[in-house]
Amino acid sequence: MTELTAEHARRAIVEHTRRLAESAAAAGPDAAVPTTPGWTMTDLVAHVGQTQHWVAEIIERRITDPTQLPTEMAVLPADPNEWQAWLSGSAQRVANACSDDALDAPVFNAAADERSGTRFWMSSVLNETVVHGFDAANAAGRPADIDAGIAAALISNHFAMLTSPTWEMLRSESAHAIRGTGQTLQWLATDTAHDAGAWLVERRADGATWQAGSQQADVTVSGPAQSLLLILTRRLPLTDREATGISVDGDTDLVQHWLDNTAHVSD
Repeated sequence: MTELTAEHARRAIVEHTRRLAESAAAAGPDAAVPTTPGWTMTDLVAHVGQTQHWVAEIIERRITDPTQLPTEMAVLPADPNEWQAWLSGSAQRVANACSDDALDAPVFNAAADERSGTRFWMSSVLNETVVHGFDAANAAGRPADIDAGIAAALISNHFAMLTSPTWEMLRSESAHAIRGTGQTLQWLATDTAHDAGAWLVERRADGATWQAGSQQADVTVSGPAQSLLLILTRRLPLTDREATGISVDGDTDLVQHWLDNTAHVSD
């Protein structure tokens, strides 16, 4: 399984925010964002920048009590010409907040899993930035390039979220829909080191689980890590095999059921 170092994650947040800002400038504030229906580019930029500032404040203040989470959001500049600087500032702020000294500090973890709060938020912000960066690039008609290692790390984060205690509590309909009787789904990235991009999902009666690694499964989905991430986050359709380079061996309906019932937080 691919894991990013904290420094790599911090750099990626800043870099992918820069790319997002460039795509937003190319598309214009009123451009529709097809992969987030109902949003304009203004909505997308506001969401990403505000989320980055919000998370930075949580970590900076070492908030451990969810009732104390920030209630005010940063204000998006009215002038789109100021957006690139605003996004650069929000990205750098959250990257600085996720300093080495903060990585294991007591901070609220919204997933309620085994990660420290800062590590959880750092992965969440990176996910939001990269996936919405794809949304912005797509809206602007620009190519999106997600490094295989970053995509693989975000796939791990994706499965961690879907199988977390918080998902069961807040997204119970989804959590119940992906339960099963032992059905297995294997996801394999073809552009990472051996087993660095391999995830096995099992649909158990008491909840879905996942683990790193590869083994025989009811269905195996293989392809570039970027394509796997964008399919899992429902940015690309499973059916467009030519564009995504994806292959499916086994029960395709099992994969589609998983995708239909796992709306991610970056939707």
